Amino acid sequence: MKAQKSIYRKNFSLITAFLVLITVSLVIAVIISYNLTAKYVENEFASKKIEVLDQTVKPYNDFFQLKIPEITSYQGFLDSASAANYSATVFKSYPFVRRVLFYDLQISNPASKATITHNQGISVKAVYQYKPKHGNVKGAKDMAWSNTDDFKQMALKLSNFISVADTSRLPTQDEIFRTFYNVTPDKISYLNIPRREDIRIYQSLLKNGNVKAFYKQNMMTFLLDAHQLKVKNTHPELYQQVTIQPVVYDPLDLDGGRKVTEAALTGAFSNFKLYFISTNEHLDHEIDRRFLPIGAIVLLIYFFLVLIGWLIYRNLNINLKVFKLQYDFINNFTHEFKTPVSVIKIAGSNLKGDAELSERQRRHYGKILDEEADKLNELMNKLLSFTQLENKSITVKREEINLQQFVKGYIDTFKIKYPDFNLTYNIENVSGFYSDPVLLGSVFQNLMENAYKYSHPGKKELFINIKPEKRNIVISFTDKGIGMARYEHGDVFKKFYRIENQYNQNGSVGLGLAFCKELVNFMDGEISVTSKINEGSTFTVTLPLGV
Repeated sequence: MKAQKSIYRKNFSLITAFLVLITVSLVIAVIISYNLTAKYVENEFASKKIEVLDQTVKPYNDFFQLKIPEITSYQGFLDSASAANYSATVFKSYPFVRRVLFYDLQISNPASKATITHNQGISVKAVYQYKPKHGNVKGAKDMAWSNTDDFKQMALKLSNFISVADTSRLPTQDEIFRTFYNVTPDKISYLNIPRREDIRIYQSLLKNGNVKAFYKQNMMTFLLDAHQLKVKNTHPELYQQVTIQPVVYDPLDLDGGRKVTEAALTGAFSNFKLYFISTNEHLDHEIDRRFLPIGAIVLLIYFFLVLIGWLIYRNLNINLKVFKLQYDFINNFTHEFKTPVSVIKIAGSNLKGDAELSERQRRHYGKILDEEADKLNELMNKLLSFTQLENKSITVKREEINLQQFVKGYIDTFKIKYPDFNLTYNIENVSGFYSDPVLLGSVFQNLMENAYKYSHPGKKELFINIKPEKRNIVISFTDKGIGMARYEHGDVFKKFYRIENQYNQNGSVGLGLAFCKELVNFMDGEISVTSKINEGSTFTVTLPLGV
C-alpha cells in the first residue's frame, strides 16, 4: 500500500498549497482594501468640508436671499416702529446680525432741500439704530454723517439705475444685485426695489426741476459678526474640530500629528474661513471603523474558500479510502476464492490421475472437496445475504428463542471446531425472547469467529453475557484479544474496512462486522463496541425484548 500513501501526500500538498495561496491572497486583499479605505477617508477629509461649509452658511444664505428682500414688500413705507419689529425678527432668527441701521430716505427734485442731500435728489430724513436685547436707539442726523459712505454708495447706484432703467421690463437679477445690494466685509446694505411705475416717476422727477414732490424709500445696513455663525459639523467622524478664523490665520505651531484643511466663507464673511483640524488618531479610528465591514467580508470569503478546500480534501480523502477499501476487498476476496479453488483443483487432479487411490485417500479427497465447497458457499451466501439486507429483501421471522439452548448450541459447536477456545456464558433473569433465530445465529457466529480470530495464541477467551434492560435484551461478547484503537471503533462496522495488523492479513474481506451491523439494524436493534489495544474488546448487541 505504499503507492496509496504517496497519493495521500500529494493531495495534502495540493490542499496546503491552496490554503497558502488563499491566505496570501487574504493578506494582500486586506492590505489593499485598508490602503484604499485610508485613501478614501483622506479624499473625504479634503472634499466633505464643502458640505460643512454649506450647512454653516445656510442661515446666512437664507438671510441674504429671503429675509433681506422682505424690505421691498414695505414699498418704502417703513417707519421707526415697523423697522424695529422687522429688526427684532432678524435678531431672533439670525444671531450673527449684531446691529441694524435703518435709513428713512426720500426722493425729490434736486433743487429741494433735505436733511442729508445727495446731488441727485436722494436724501436721508433720519437714521435709526437697532441692537438685540437692548431696545431700539433712535439716531440723530449727525449719525447719518457717520454713515455717509454707505448712503452715498447706495444713492449713487440708485440714481444711475433710474437714469438708464428700462421700465418696459422687470430688472434682471444681476441688475438687482448690482444696484440694490452693497456687500462688504461684515456689512450688507440694501435698498428696497421700486416698482416700474415708481421708476418712471423718479425719472421724470429727477429730470423736471419744476416738480415739487417727495417719495419715500427704505434702506437698511446690517452689520454682521462671523463668529456668531453656528458651525454645523455634519461630519464629526472626519473633522475633530471646526472653527471660524480670519483668512490670514496661519498657526506656526502646527505639528505633524494633525491634518488641517480650510474653506473660505463667502459674501459679507469673505474675510473669514472655516478651519478644519483632526488628529491622525481620530482619522485612523474612522479608517478602522470603515474598514471593519470590508475586512469582515474578506474574512468571510476566506473562510468560505477554506471550507471549499476542506470539502474538496475530505471528498478526495473519502474517495481514496473507498478506493483503498475496494482494492483490499478485491485483493482479499480474490485470495479467499483462490485458496479453496486451488485446493479443489489439486484434489480433483489427484482423483482423476492415473495412479491407483485407496479408499481412504478417496474419502480424504472427497472430504477436502466438500469442505472447500462449503467455504465457497459460505462466502457467496454472506455476500448474497449482505446484498439482500441492504435491499430490504429479507423478512424477519420472529420466533420464540430459548436462550439457554440457543447459546449452548453455538458454544458446543465452537468448542468442537476450536478446542483451544475457552467459551463461557451467563444469562440473567431472562429465559427467552422473540426474534429471528437465523439472523441472530449469524450475528453470534460472526462475533464468535472474530473473537477467536483476533486473539493471541493461548488467550483465546470469550464471555457471553445476556441480561434484560427495560424493554430490551442486551447481549455482550467480551474477549481478551488484540483490541483496537479508539478512532477505529466507528470504522470497524463499515464495509470492506480491515484493521491493519498481523491477524488480518489473510482470510478477511472486511464484511463480517458490517454484516453484523446490518443484521442487528434489520432486527430493529443496535450494536456498539468498546475496546483497548492488547486488552480486548466488548461488542454489545441490543435487541427489542417483546414480540
